[in-house]
Amino acid sequence: MKYVLTFLACYLFMNTSAQTKTAEVKEYIPAGVQVTVSSGTVQYGTQKLEYTAHTGYLDLKNDTGKLIAKVFFTYYKKKGEAAANRPITFTFNGGPGSSSVWLHMGGLGPKRVLLKDDGTATAPPYKYINNEYSWLDKTDLVFIDPVSTGYSRAASGENPKQFHGYVEDIQSVGSFIRYFLSKYERWGSAKFLAGESYGTTRAAGLSKFLTDSYRIYINGIFLISPVLNFGTNDYYVGNDLPRALYIPSYTAAAWYHKKLAPELQNDFAKAIKESEAFALGEYATALLKGGWLTAEETDLIATKMSYYTGLSKEYCLNANLRVEENRFYKELRRKDGLSIGRLDARFTGTDLDNAGEYVSFDPSFTNIDGPFTSALNDYFQNDLNFKEEKPYNIFGPVSPWNYNNVQNQFLNVAESLRDAMAKNPALKVYVGSGYYDFATPYFTAKYDIEHMFLRPEARKNVRHYFYNSGHMYYINMPDMIQFKKDVDAFFEWALK
Repeated sequence: MKYVLTFLACYLFMNTSAQTKTAEVKEYIPAGVQVTVSSGTVQYGTQKLEYTAHTGYLDLKNDTGKLIAKVFFTYYKKKGEAAANRPITFTFNGGPGSSSVWLHMGGLGPKRVLLKDDGTATAPPYKYINNEYSWLDKTDLVFIDPVSTGYSRAASGENPKQFHGYVEDIQSVGSFIRYFLSKYERWGSAKFLAGESYGTTRAAGLSKFLTDSYRIYINGIFLISPVLNFGTNDYYVGNDLPRALYIPSYTAAAWYHKKLAPELQNDFAKAIKESEAFALGEYATALLKGGWLTAEETDLIATKMSYYTGLSKEYCLNANLRVEENRFYKELRRKDGLSIGRLDARFTGTDLDNAGEYVSFDPSFTNIDGPFTSALNDYFQNDLNFKEEKPYNIFGPVSPWNYNNVQNQFLNVAESLRDAMAKNPALKVYVGSGYYDFATPYFTAKYDIEHMFLRPEARKNVRHYFYNSGHMYYINMPDMIQFKKDVDAFFEWALK
């Protein structure tokens, strides 16, 4: 369905001081658009960058002109520079069902949640600070909250399920981008997409949708902790491929928690290289053989699997050589009375007892959930002068997500990305992965890229970056610093 978009007047509840402060900002607002406009600065060392922020809603209408949803966004634009000379990056997180809070307040926006250097949360109340690693020195930014996330909602009387699916989501977010480019006169700007987790699924799908539907050619895509082919990421009985591709992540986590043999524990690079070779070689062959595997072969594979995962040989045998990640979180440090995180295996938690098969919660998620939620709400009210009565959905109610477009198949948007790259040879792709990420393991991303079968000239347009943390690798300060360096270099490369 083609969408026609118009802006909705924001239902804001501002006090007098907020209204006065907003009125002082002299900023072009397109005719018929009602948004909260505020100004701010971000400090880069001794340099200060001034920007304006537009915070509000877009009305999403169907082709008959009927209002079907209100989409919330935040738009940051550098002051003092013509829009045509500035790249613009459309940014979103994943889930599906996640708001854009993580990239907004974690890595890209002008403010970031205050965490300890290793990403551990401080004690409440939580604070946000200047983000000296913000992307605003390189690009203007638009943070999008898809329908049912953030403040975005389906219109009264409309079924929100019409937005809760792969195709439906691509159409509505793609329509937002097209309309935004027209309303804010940004067609002449270099254009980028930045997605995290399922947001990379969305970004890859958008690369083809925007090209085919609106002839919008993208300069670059940031795939932050990507999932492109669900067949390599989702484990089911009978689908052994993810089991092989998860092995190097098991090795990385075991190395971090000092559960490997000394010869591997002393050299992370060696451990990872050997684990990848084992995963693609002997282990993958063993999984392929299934019941054809002899007792001797089974014993040998279990021995090596134990060596590269830190689990006992007996446990590997009892799991039929197929240890699903949910069991791994509990088993790796069971003797220590600890479980490890899914989003970031560096984090540990404790359960009711040590005998359970699965963990009670993800300690790496609870570490960031409270701080990001509190900081974002505080930031909207006090810095962006945006006040709203309804709650901001960090995660919206979007289940079940509709994958009817693939029916009895795994969703594979790597093919959509390949198609977009073939039609637009200038398109550059950043692929970023954390070694300790089990939500979107780094080796599945490597596998997916290598199975796009890109021609040599297109393969040169893809660069993969690795970080020593998890899914949100920007919460770890050493990785945040490296991430910013990598992003800066990528923008320079993509804009040549």
